[in-house]
Amino acid sequence: MYYKISKLVFAAAIFPFLISCEEKETQEPQQKPNIIYIMADDHTTQAFGIYGSRLASLNPTPNLDKLAGEGIIFDNCFVNNSICVPSRAAILTGQNSQANGVIDLEGELTADQQYLPKELKKLGYQTAIVGKWHLHAEPSEFDYYKVLPGQGNYFDPDFLVRGEKPWPENVVQTTGHSSDVITDITLDWLKNERDPNKPFFLMHHFKAPHDDFENAPRYDEYLADTFIPEPESMYDNANNGSVGTRGKNDSLTRIIGSSVSSRNLVRNQAMNLYMDSTVYKQYRNPAEISPNEYVKWEMSSDEKKHTSMVYQEYLKRYLRCVKGVDDNVKRLLDYLEEQGLLENTIIIYTGDQGFMLGEHDYIDKRWMYEEAMRMPFFVRYPEKIKAGTRTDAIINNTDFAPTLIEMAGGSAPEYMQGHSFKAILETGKEPEDWQKSTYYRYWMHMAHKHGNPAHFGIRTKQYKLIFFYGRYWVDTDDPNAKWNKESWGNDFSRHTPAAWELYDLSKDPNEMNNVYSDPAYKGVVADLKQQLIELRENLNETDKNYPHIQKVIDEHWNDK
Repeated sequence: MYYKISKLVFAAAIFPFLISCEEKETQEPQQKPNIIYIMADDHTTQAFGIYGSRLASLNPTPNLDKLAGEGIIFDNCFVNNSICVPSRAAILTGQNSQANGVIDLEGELTADQQYLPKELKKLGYQTAIVGKWHLHAEPSEFDYYKVLPGQGNYFDPDFLVRGEKPWPENVVQTTGHSSDVITDITLDWLKNERDPNKPFFLMHHFKAPHDDFENAPRYDEYLADTFIPEPESMYDNANNGSVGTRGKNDSLTRIIGSSVSSRNLVRNQAMNLYMDSTVYKQYRNPAEISPNEYVKWEMSSDEKKHTSMVYQEYLKRYLRCVKGVDDNVKRLLDYLEEQGLLENTIIIYTGDQGFMLGEHDYIDKRWMYEEAMRMPFFVRYPEKIKAGTRTDAIINNTDFAPTLIEMAGGSAPEYMQGHSFKAILETGKEPEDWQKSTYYRYWMHMAHKHGNPAHFGIRTKQYKLIFFYGRYWVDTDDPNAKWNKESWGNDFSRHTPAAWELYDLSKDPNEMNNVYSDPAYKGVVADLKQQLIELRENLNETDKNYPHIQKVIDEHWNDK
C-alpha cells in the first residue's frame, strides 16, 4: 500500500514539472543568434595587441584584445583587393571584383547586388547598417540605415537616411567625433528602433582610423611622451620589391609607393605634417620632376632623423584614432551585456583591409604586401565558439557572407564565390579540403598619387607570388589609347615595368628578400603559377576582357 501511494505522490509531484517543460519547449523555441559585424576603416593587424607586432607593447587595443580572447582569432585573413570600396563590395556579395563589378573606388553596389542583407532577411533577420557605407548607391536592402556620405567627416559628420526625398537627399546633421557619433546611433537603434521579436543583423562601421587621422580631443595627450617602435624596413628596404616596384637601378623609387620619408617626390607623409616647410610642397606634379631626380634613393643620416620625427607624429595620430575605436567598442559591448543580449550575439570585428604603417617606407594600403593585405578578424559567440581559439586557416573577405548566412541557419547561395568557415569557427580545426590559398588583385594603377602599380597574385601559408603588370585599365588594346579612369586622379600617366616577386614567408615574414630569381625556388614558382592560373579561371578573374593586360601577362609569364 505504501509503495502504491508513493508512486501516486511521485507522479502528482512530477506531472506539473513535465507539463511545464513541455510548455517551455513549445513556447520558447531556440532563438536565432543576433549578429553584430563591426568594421573599422584601415585598422591593420599591426595596431593590435593580439597580433604580436612591434606595436603590441603599447597595448593599443585592450578592449578588442579582450573580445578576441573570448572567441576565435584568425591569423590568415586576407582582403582580395586592398582598397575600401572593392573590399566592402566583396564582403556584402561574397564575390570577387570582376564578378560583382566593383574593381575600384568608383564602383557601386546597387540594390539587386546587396546580397548579404537580402539573404539574412529571408531568414527572418531585421537588418541595419550604421557608419561608413562608401558603395555610392542607396543601401536600400537594409531595413534601417544611417550612413556617411562617401568618406564622411571626422567631426560633426552628416549622415544619409531613408526619408521622403530621393537618395541621397535626406541628410541628418550631428555633432561630435565620428567614432562617438556612430556608436551613439547604433545604441539608439538597439534601444529604440529594433524589433525585439526578431533576431537582428547590424553592421557597425567606423570611419576611423582612415587617413588623414583626426582623433577626438580627449586623446590628444595619448602616447604623447611615448616612443613608437619603428620598422627597420622604413630605413633599409633590403631586397624587397622588383623592377616593377623600384625601377631599373631603383630609378622609380622617387614616384612609386607613397612614403613616410621624403623618398616619394609626389606624395609623402612629411607633406601632410609639415605643410609650411620650404622643403616640401603638397603633392608634386610628376610632370615637374626633372630627369636628374630619377636616381637611386639613399637615406642620409639627416633624412633618417627627419623621417623618425615624421613617423612618430604619424603613428600617434593613427593610434589615437584606434584608441577611440577601441573605447567605443567597449561602450557597445557594455550595453549588450546590460541588456542581456551579449551571450546570444555573434560579434565579429575586422578592418576593411590592412594598412602600411611605415613598413618598406610605405603608407596607405593597396599593396599585396602583408601589412596591407592581411585583415584583423576575430569572432565571439560563446554558444558555439570556444574562448581562446586561434587558427591559421586561410580565409578572405569573400568568405564572410557565406559564413554569416550559415551561422544564421541558411545556406550560401551558389552565386557567392566565397566559402563558409562555420566549421572552423565551431571546432577551431581546419577541414582537410579547406582552401590552401587566396587570390589578390589591385587594379588602380598609380592612382591618387600613391604610386601603386597594378598587380595580382596568390598567397599560400608559406609563399606569396605577385605579378606587377604595370598597366592602366583601358577599353582597347591600343597602347596609345587614353586610359579611361581620369577620376583616379593621376597626372603621371605612364606604364611601369612588368615584374614578378616571390617571398618565402616561413623564412622571411617581413618580405625583405624577393627570391623569384633564386634557382632554388624554380619548382615553387612553377607550382604557384599553375595554381594562380587555376584560381583566376575558377574565380572568373582572368583578363580575357582586357587584351592589353593579357598581352603583358603572356609576354612576361615565363620571365626568369
